[in-house]
Amino acid sequence: MTTVSAGRRTPTRRITLLVALAVFAQESTWNFYESQVPPLVREHLTSAAVVGLLMGMDNLLGIFIQPWIGNRSDRTRTSWGRRMPYLVVGMPIAAALFILIPYSAASLPLLIVVLFSYALVANTFKPIAEALVPDFIAPERRSRANAAVKIASSVTAIVAALLSIFLVDNHLSLAFAIPAIIMLISIGVLAATVRDNRSPAYRAAVAESEAAHSAERTEPRVRDTLTEILKDTDRSRLLLLLAILLFGSAWAASRSLMTPYGMEALDMSRGAAGGLSLPSGIAFIVAAYPAAVLAERYGRLRVMAVGMSVFTGAMVLGTIVPTPTGATVALCLAATGGTCFLVNAVVVLWNLAPSARVYGTYAGMYTVGWAGGGFLGPALVGGMVDITGWPLMLIDIALVASLSIIVVARIGVLRRRTALALAQ
Repeated sequence: MTTVSAGRRTPTRRITLLVALAVFAQESTWNFYESQVPPLVREHLTSAAVVGLLMGMDNLLGIFIQPWIGNRSDRTRTSWGRRMPYLVVGMPIAAALFILIPYSAASLPLLIVVLFSYALVANTFKPIAEALVPDFIAPERRSRANAAVKIASSVTAIVAALLSIFLVDNHLSLAFAIPAIIMLISIGVLAATVRDNRSPAYRAAVAESEAAHSAERTEPRVRDTLTEILKDTDRSRLLLLLAILLFGSAWAASRSLMTPYGMEALDMSRGAAGGLSLPSGIAFIVAAYPAAVLAERYGRLRVMAVGMSVFTGAMVLGTIVPTPTGATVALCLAATGGTCFLVNAVVVLWNLAPSARVYGTYAGMYTVGWAGGGFLGPALVGGMVDITGWPLMLIDIALVASLSIIVVARIGVLRRRTALALAQ
């Protein structure tokens, strides 16, 4: 019995590490983008709201691209699988565009064109890598697998912070090149090792597609999935997407605007301000696996709500102690709390999916909610900063996060009612 269990765990661990590598590859550029593109834009613009709006451009593109590409990958059938072709094509192009960003910074129109092009390409594969988790991993193990994925993502935040501290002030072009090179190396490893046509979900999707074809039913499209969610009398999935949007807004603002916050409110240099998130990246890594284990023991929604409350309280603490040390401690606590949401929210959504045929679509909807928050959050909080000033930015973020807590609490009530009704 022990031998069989160990044999089952080994492939799961292997694919978890490879999926984590896929996410690491894409996030290696996104985290540095969020940290160091705002100062490039602020060289041409002074309004925090406009800077936040431009920083949310990639997320606005994601709202339109990601559900479509997720659904497109669900319907793709190749000898390589349904996810890997998009990763192998998209990542090298995105890496090349990322290298061009600092060279285009002298002209605002050119910078915007390069940023738009990078965001357009990178959004075409952003939900694909995460969809590999439900493709390969059973529902009861997805929180732990997603914890490993989020740890990989957090490592890239540490890389971005180190690059900010040691290279940005004197070697900006090299600092942008390193994440792009990391992406190229990572996709090379993935291309050589992963064939997702072997995943349980791919085989189940093929079987379901063949049965649907025999019954003359079409493959589910994005609008079919959205219509089904909107018409469902159980609002859990719809409210979960709203919670993802709201908490994504708070999280994105705490990341995208932290460098200018450090410069304006804490009187830090650009490089030092960009390094504020370094300790919080370590805190995220430490908290990720416990967040998954606690969710499996006490319930994902409950752990998410507690973590979001910790995040909100941390923002208040950072306002009370307006120093670099206070901001660092606040970000560490916020990362610890935010981990509970980031590790478990998408797993809750995957587990609510009615079929393996729509895992990619659901991954796309999650990233749309998160991208929508990434677009609205920096602009919304930036607008609040224009009114209240940089010293109160963390309180502005706390207000947005509080709304997401209310929504998750409501989902918990609905799920308990559903469970009670089924038990009767």
